[in-house]
Amino acid sequence: MSLQVFTAVTGAAWESELVGALDREDHGVTVVRRCVDVADLLAAASTGTGQAALLSAELRRLDVGAVTRLVAAGVAVVGLVEPGDARAGERLRQLGVERVLPADAPPEEIARALRAAVAGGPPAGRDVADPRAALRPAGPDQQEPPRPVGRGRVVAVWGPTGAPGRTTVAVGLADEAARLDVSTLLVDADVYGGVVAQVLGLLDEAPGLAAAARQAGAGTLDGAALSRLAGSVGPRLRVLTGLARADRWPELRPQAVAVVLEEARRLAELTVVDCAFCLEEDEELSFDTAAPRRNGATLAVLESADEVLCVSGADPVALQRTIRALGELQEVLPDVHPRVVVNQVRRGPVAGDPRREIAAALTRFTGAEVDRFLPADRRSTDAALAAGRTLAEVAPASPLRTALRDLAVGLSGVPAPTARRRSRR
Repeated sequence: MSLQVFTAVTGAAWESELVGALDREDHGVTVVRRCVDVADLLAAASTGTGQAALLSAELRRLDVGAVTRLVAAGVAVVGLVEPGDARAGERLRQLGVERVLPADAPPEEIARALRAAVAGGPPAGRDVADPRAALRPAGPDQQEPPRPVGRGRVVAVWGPTGAPGRTTVAVGLADEAARLDVSTLLVDADVYGGVVAQVLGLLDEAPGLAAAARQAGAGTLDGAALSRLAGSVGPRLRVLTGLARADRWPELRPQAVAVVLEEARRLAELTVVDCAFCLEEDEELSFDTAAPRRNGATLAVLESADEVLCVSGADPVALQRTIRALGELQEVLPDVHPRVVVNQVRRGPVAGDPRREIAAALTRFTGAEVDRFLPADRRSTDAALAAGRTLAEVAPASPLRTALRDLAVGLSGVPAPTARRRSRR
């Protein structure tokens, strides 16, 4: 049976010749519609009359959202670029097009790539009716070598609702890693109310992550662009500020956030992401993968991270929330195994030895062991917040700062400093 294909390569001088060549019977490919733009292509894909789409890199308004909608509609995608245009091929791969060929490739090779794309089907373990299917599919490029993978590591700082101190841990961890001479990028990806900019005394009107996500969605984000958007607050520390208002959450599409993190691996040795608490999925949208989802960015961060820190408070209410959050995480992302960090440990809220009792409770109800205990130090955190500075700058001898430095040493893989070093912004 002939493969039904849409084309969207308008404006290319080679379009007519290519369509005619593909329509030959010996290739096993039939072009059922020549689309004039992205809207026309998406409308055709929704009819279910085609199995694959052939796109050109020059197609106007082609972005990661359009590619995701095509995949969700069951249409495999193959890209074509002008011969020798490496940047165009890189852009298509950034948008999620796994198979990219030069436009002068033989018709039989293009037909073979289309059949291979259709045979690949949806990524294993993902259903197009599943909200997580809206995340960018991952997989090796079978036609051309993929973009080089960055060597940097991504650490997601996540935790339940309330005030367990996710931002305090994320900022402190990033600052201490930078002081260990590790190039570090701090990203505020909290879609419910990120405050990294305020904590560090920065302007929250800066474009930050929202601008990076827009460029990633258009396939134009690279290392230079990300470097411009991530302001430098220290010799080795950059910050990508979050949303100025919580109602702007639709700007952080999960596919775009995943691309930003891929580029962050090339920019910094360590990327620390302060992400939101909620993993809940909207049941009313569960069968519409094209609809924006507020918690999709958090899921994308947790899936992309090399290490996930679950930050918990040290009182009975916070512990109950942590137990439930860990269960929800296991249900939603079973392959993610977080390291539990208990913050604000002090005597009073928990009877007896707080460390022993908290560790026993979490092990009993979740099976997880506590990786770190961070002591409560309200005076130092208040001073840092009032000054818009980090703990190392306002309270270098703080026990909380010492614990965060030890955590940074373990995550960055560098030896602890033997002498106290200072870094001024």
